[in-house]
Amino acid sequence: MSASPSSPTPLSPATPLTAPQKALRKLGLVRDIDLALHLPLRYEDETRIVRLCEAREGDEAQIEAVVTANEVSFRPRRQLLVTVDDGSDTCTLRFFNFYPSQQKALAVGTRVRARGEVRGGFSGRTMMHPVVRAAAGALPDALTPVYPTVAGLPQAYLRRAVATALARADLSETLPAAISDRNAGVPAWDLRRSLTFLHHPTPEVSIAELEARSHPAWQRLKAEELLAQQLSQLLAKRERDRLRAPSLCAHPGGLHERLLAALPFGLTGAQRRVGEEIARDLARTVPMHRLLQGDVGSGKTVVAALAAAIAIDAGWQCALMAPTEILAEQHFSKLIGWLEPLGIGVARLSGSQKKKERREMLERIESGAAALVVGTHAVIQEQVKFRRLALAIIDEQHRFGVAQRLALRGKMGVDPQVAADDGAPAAGPMEPHLLMMSATPIPRTLAMSYYADLDVSTLDELPPGRTPVVTKVVSDHRRDEVIERIRAQLAQERQVYWVCPLIEESEALDLSNASETHAELSAALPGVLVGLLHSRMAPAEKKAVMDLFKEGLVGVLVSTTVIEVGVDVPNASLMVVEHAERFGLSQLHQLRGRVGRGAAASACVLMYSQPEGGRLSEASRERLRAMAETHDGFEIARRDLEIRGPGEFLGARQSGAALLRFADLATDADLLEWARALAPRLLDQHPDMAKRHVERWLGGKSDYLKA
Repeated sequence: MSASPSSPTPLSPATPLTAPQKALRKLGLVRDIDLALHLPLRYEDETRIVRLCEAREGDEAQIEAVVTANEVSFRPRRQLLVTVDDGSDTCTLRFFNFYPSQQKALAVGTRVRARGEVRGGFSGRTMMHPVVRAAAGALPDALTPVYPTVAGLPQAYLRRAVATALARADLSETLPAAISDRNAGVPAWDLRRSLTFLHHPTPEVSIAELEARSHPAWQRLKAEELLAQQLSQLLAKRERDRLRAPSLCAHPGGLHERLLAALPFGLTGAQRRVGEEIARDLARTVPMHRLLQGDVGSGKTVVAALAAAIAIDAGWQCALMAPTEILAEQHFSKLIGWLEPLGIGVARLSGSQKKKERREMLERIESGAAALVVGTHAVIQEQVKFRRLALAIIDEQHRFGVAQRLALRGKMGVDPQVAADDGAPAAGPMEPHLLMMSATPIPRTLAMSYYADLDVSTLDELPPGRTPVVTKVVSDHRRDEVIERIRAQLAQERQVYWVCPLIEESEALDLSNASETHAELSAALPGVLVGLLHSRMAPAEKKAVMDLFKEGLVGVLVSTTVIEVGVDVPNASLMVVEHAERFGLSQLHQLRGRVGRGAAASACVLMYSQPEGGRLSEASRERLRAMAETHDGFEIARRDLEIRGPGEFLGARQSGAALLRFADLATDADLLEWARALAPRLLDQHPDMAKRHVERWLGGKSDYLKA
């Protein structure tokens, strides 16, 4: 097949790519089906001509008219002004950016078609930078698609590429009639008809119906996309179920029971239930793949410690990986306090360790002397070698990239010979058990979709003694009142967090920076030690400041969001979040969770700044309202999903997920239920079709499920 400008023909590695071909690859448009599924952002109606006298101001219209005047004006700036007359009225076409060839093509007497927004004014009707072409040939019989694109990829090239790919792509049926009963929810339109229609809809179709994605063609695509996602999740789960892992059984009187007896507090009912779910998983020879979710302060760390105790008691190692050094350090200090008195060796790994300390830790890990390893991403570095690792715990798992999670599992494959030495069968490589933890509760539709391959355990009960946090939303005009409230807390020997969103001044975001706030509070609170913590500080500096705060020597800690997750200082009773309108809802909920961890009544002040001459955006107001109205992490997560959508909620980059392009979890729950019910039947009864369906929709993107 010869290369053609109309399609991205496969090239040999030696063939240099043209700019449009590079742009197609940048968009991920490599296969014919990729282009066929690259749907328009919007449509332009070039199927009819509107008379100027009938065009309303603000309408997007296409006119056919004769050029009656053409001049370059220099007031107030250089511009090309072209007057046209269609026999019913006149209109001025105004161009600020133009070429001499364009001016020549619009010579007086030329008949043209111009399409743009019709505006009114003192000087009559105008169109700013309309699309203009010669008035020749028949009008199109379908709406003109406008595709998402990037620099170097003109719409004309992309339209030809999509049309060619749509004709070539394999769009054969992957939903056998026998099991995709139309009464069970699958839209009646088939894939080819749906795609052909959506790329070139007929002019009588409602643009609103297309934009709302409620047309049967859209319904078919959304149903197929959700089915592909459910199939890929189910395939990943079944593939994992074929892998082997060490059986880690909890024994009566074992380490986990000794740990329970030594803890200075009792477990909640939810902690006991979840602990039993995890213990059952660990006893199996299939790798555990469980998500432990629980609201801020629900006690996930102690559940993780009990799981680690079961693995260690069975003669294996456990690793706990956290996203920040502060959080890893906090886990380390808690776990070493619980486990070392029971004779368990705990090692710490971080990027800031001195060489000698690091070398000692690596030796303890490799020899097996360190039964539990706690650290940041340093845990997955090449020089870290485990003797017999069987359980991996990832805290705040959504903060790690998919490649890091895969590297963790790859590194932790258990040597079959080591397994055999410990009495386990040595039939091929083994996988570790994997426990992922998150303090961001997952709404039900998201769990059904993106976490369908995971077993989910939920801590839905807070430990006794946690005081409710009163949340106040105030304008930054009341800053002095907030500082007065801080004085009152300090007088009661309480401590305070003050969180700022930026470290340095930014012209784009007119925000107070942490350094300025630190100086302001230091001056306003004489005799009080005010600490400063931000992400650009060296790890040793951060640790020193945090230690002073934990010891009660620092009264007020001014910080960026490095204290967002996991930091536990029971004496802190007031959280002030400056420019709260700039933070995400789950982030605000996490920050609020840093207070109310002791017996004292606690408060969270969300201080917002009104934009100059304007008002807060609707999304900002919704976030602040949600924080004031509820403390329930699941309700907050549900509202966050509504405000941000799943891509933002999960973080498309960190999750590696093939996030839904067409379906919307907020409105397409019925299609999701249909896809969930159909996926196992299709996989069991028509495995070839199921495989073809996943390949069509996801290509190689389903690899992220392995993480």
